[in-house]
Amino acid sequence: MKKVLWWLFASRGGVNRAKIIDKLHTRPYNAHQLADELKLDYTTIRHHLKVLEENNVVTSTGEKYNIMYFLSDKMEENYNVFKEIWESLRNK
Repeated sequence: MKKVLWWLFASRGGVNRAKIIDKLHTRPYNAHQLADELKLDYTTIRHHLKVLEENNVVTSTGEKYNIMYFLSDKMEENYNVFKEIWESLRNK
């Protein structure tokens, strides 16, 4: 999981993905709520959520406009690893 997290957050778009993870750690959100909270375009949020979901970092429930996103159990277990990576990248 650590290698996947490094790839997700050290590559292009990693800052936005990290912000999404940080938000989802506090509570579930839908894509519109995340876009509003993070002041990002809805399509940008949807793209990053898709990447995060494909890599088993987030999970979703619901359909169409009612889809809520959560951190996956695997991500919850590795949240401290994420924080270490994020701090390391922010201090560069």
